[in-house]
Amino acid sequence: MAWDFETDPDFQRELDWIDSFVREEVEPLDAVLGSPWDIHAPNFETLVRPLQAQVQQRRLWACHLGPGLGGQGYGQVKLALMNEILGRSAFAPIVFGCQAPDSGNSEILAHYGTPEQKRRWLEPLLANRIVSCFAMTEPQGGADPSVLTTRAVRDGDGWRISGHKWFASNARYAAFFIVMAVTDETVSVYEGTSMFIVPAGTPGLRILRNSGCGDEPEATHAYLEFDDVRVGADSLLGAPGEAFAVAQVRLGGGRVHHAMRTIGQAQKALDALCERALSRHTQGSRLADKQMVQEKIADSWIELEQFRLLVMRTAWRIDKYQDYRQVRKDIAAVKAAMPKVLHDIAARALHLHGSIGVSNEMPFAAMVNRSFQIGLADGPTEVHKITVAKQVLRGYLACEDTFPAYHRPTVEARARAKFAGRLA
Repeated sequence: MAWDFETDPDFQRELDWIDSFVREEVEPLDAVLGSPWDIHAPNFETLVRPLQAQVQQRRLWACHLGPGLGGQGYGQVKLALMNEILGRSAFAPIVFGCQAPDSGNSEILAHYGTPEQKRRWLEPLLANRIVSCFAMTEPQGGADPSVLTTRAVRDGDGWRISGHKWFASNARYAAFFIVMAVTDETVSVYEGTSMFIVPAGTPGLRILRNSGCGDEPEATHAYLEFDDVRVGADSLLGAPGEAFAVAQVRLGGGRVHHAMRTIGQAQKALDALCERALSRHTQGSRLADKQMVQEKIADSWIELEQFRLLVMRTAWRIDKYQDYRQVRKDIAAVKAAMPKVLHDIAARALHLHGSIGVSNEMPFAAMVNRSFQIGLADGPTEVHKITVAKQVLRGYLACEDTFPAYHRPTVEARARAKFAGRLA
């Protein structure tokens, strides 16, 4: 029997280096730079590129990818331990070459890209010489793929794409877009939708406007228009009709990686909550000595540890089975749980800091906003709860009898029959 909560000593040394490096070198970037995806900004070149070089020298760059793509091929358990540290900083993922949506898009290209697509897009994306955008969501339907209206029709040896996409993150900086569009309306959307690469600057592709989230330094979530955008036959990712299979390459891992990084954000909020409780005096004693504050601290620690264990177990199951379909319930569970964990801990920290807690001088309001954002990204919480329930119910059978087997008189009758002749 194997049941181990210890980290390999060699990898723990790497985690210790990552922890110190992120705290001392990376987290300060969040206070002085704009968007992490604005990779051609002068300050990015000056401040971020040298840190990326250190990560690459340490062989910790893009660890979610295999050695053939410049990564270490780390399993999800190692990635979980790394990502909960990286989650503390907005710039940490890009310093370590694992930022969304580029990490998921690189996996798509690695699995479905042609040699030419990999040369043109994957290689510079992995080197962070460019960034990318994943454009699936539409303004009229949110996360419901059954109401996609963006269409791609054949045009000679290529395609013409028309429609709108909504909240396409980092579109303003992207060198290319991975776009989902309906290509066959005679079958279900799950069989008739395809995935395309659309280079930035292609005629007909326009950013109508950019929206921001919370206190993000720049508005980077785009409302896109595709007005008869022509792309070549070589723009197709996978075969026609395979968009949902292509998307699943990025969505399973992406959801659990979001959860891993959420641990880091929630831990920052808990750290601040505890420091404030020990530092602030009111009504004759420290906040830390008041039972209602102690309850907030206890609830926060318990919730975070429960969530962390769920994430780690999910990561372990992904490594064990090497099949996201077998871990679908677990991934949906962590996706459903993480918004509430972050929201509740950040809200308690905000409340305990009083007026400064609600101000833009503290990060808590942004964390609360972020909790709603992650509750919507990659599918809303309700959808994932439905997935969990359906997966759980598959392990049960309906009772055909009038009374269920756990009905107490039925249990007693069965027990008496079992011990007949032996009961006093």
